[in-house]
Amino acid sequence: MSKSKVITFSDEFEKLNFFSQRTPESTDEELEGAFAELAPFRDGAIFIGNYAGNSEWERHSQGDEIVYVLEGETKLALLTENGESFNLLKAGQFLVVPKNTWHRFETPKGVKVMSATPQPTEHSMIHPNA
Repeated sequence: MSKSKVITFSDEFEKLNFFSQRTPESTDEELEGAFAELAPFRDGAIFIGNYAGNSEWERHSQGDEIVYVLEGETKLALLTENGESFNLLKAGQFLVVPKNTWHRFETPKGVKVMSATPQPTEHSMIHPNA
């Protein structure tokens, strides 16, 4: 049985570095310190990130992902049967990304974000329908 632990977002974000130039080509080494895993959750984990820029495409085959913006804003693009659907998320808002839905983040000014992310995560630097 795992131990319960109270986690304070502000304390955890103080440990992170702001990564100002995220691109789909950013490596795990470049992003180290801008993201952290806070706790295991179901078939994945709770993560936080502090960055600006654009991510690669990703999807999660084992379940839905919850994306919650704590500070700043991001545009979360979901790839649907009708093409890309853009969702502007501001501080205090969240979106549930459905299982197996390709998605990516566009964040020109910066965001502090929390996600409940199932694993594994599949990544693609190119548009999945290209």
